[in-house]
Amino acid sequence: MISDNSYINQKLKHMTYYYYKTSTLNTGQPTVSDQKLEEWKHLADKGNWRITQLPNGYYQTEVNNPTDEEKWVDVTRRETLDGAETAINGSVEHFSKKLEFINGPKVVKTFK
Repeated sequence: MISDNSYINQKLKHMTYYYYKTSTLNTGQPTVSDQKLEEWKHLADKGNWRITQLPNGYYQTEVNNPTDEEKWVDVTRRETLDGAETAINGSVEHFSKKLEFINGPKVVKTFK
């Protein structure tokens, strides 16, 4: 018979292994298509974003369509102008981090 502690340890090891397998890449550097990479670069540039005010008073964040500069794609709606700009900043930061990740691991601290 397995003791309670042994059973819990087995479960924790299994959960840790599962988390590791689902949160890491098995192939080393991720492969991203050139089209997807260009899309991320476009989304990471705040100059490609704008905020419009809707008739109901809400604000809508929009991003310029990378394949047609005259078209804008609505992304989110917010109650305030500050909220809309915060949403854009979050999107820009998100896609900037994705681009940074593509370059591989970076050294954040060294020890001597």
